[in-house]
Amino acid sequence: MRRSTPPSRRAALLLMLVSAIALAGDEPASREPDAIARLRIEPADGEYLAWADNTLAGPIEVMLRATAGSPLPSDPPLPARASVPAASSVLLARLRTTSGRSANFPLSLSGVPGSSNARPRDIEYQSPLRQADTRIDQGFEGSFSHVDAENRYALDFAVEPGTPVSAARAGTVMQVEDGFRASGLAYGEYAKRANIIRILHDDGTMALYAHLAHGGALVRQGQQVQAGQQIGLSGNTGYSTAPHLHFVVQVNRGMHLVSIPFRMRGVVVPP
Repeated sequence: MRRSTPPSRRAALLLMLVSAIALAGDEPASREPDAIARLRIEPADGEYLAWADNTLAGPIEVMLRATAGSPLPSDPPLPARASVPAASSVLLARLRTTSGRSANFPLSLSGVPGSSNARPRDIEYQSPLRQADTRIDQGFEGSFSHVDAENRYALDFAVEPGTPVSAARAGTVMQVEDGFRASGLAYGEYAKRANIIRILHDDGTMALYAHLAHGGALVRQGQQVQAGQQIGLSGNTGYSTAPHLHFVVQVNRGMHLVSIPFRMRGVVVPP
């Protein structure tokens, strides 16, 4: 990203982890603005069922862990990992209480977009911008911030806010976040406040379009889009110093997002 999130802190922006303390019988854990999964605990015949609800229009992988205290009796034993289809729920574990123990379960649910079964194909992407002379401020393996696995093969396009952004490849709109307004360098305040659109392709890869304008998403989750179709407006939201579009193609590899190299028509990737 152009003068953006340090690699060591990238996970907060692009991995979209959600953690929650779940109390049996309470309402489901609250979903943070950028959460991709929700933990739900339900009583059932003397035990408790721990469900993962996928809030995205594409597959995710989740991991359920006990966060404190003595080992938590469960079937299967924790940690428990599972794949959750788009907009669906999966039973992760059956939880039990021992005599004299309250039915409060300190649990942490983490999630990563995408399926670990993705099989990337060699595809030539279209430019997400219509201007032929758009400057790339940072290319593959850029020394400022394209050094971690998630963003090693990202491109940062220097564009003014409000520039039309188009889908670089056909797919399904998997995730949309466009409610944030500001940008800045205070990590704790801005790291999770970049507006994004994530598009799932038919080979399981995902394209991320980041730092979009407030209200700049012109598509909705679950919508099918074609290459070249306008999907949003560029901006300068989140942990960033200047207006730009961050574009990267990613896959899920063992609960970790990994960027992959790609070809883009008419774009020469700077060294």
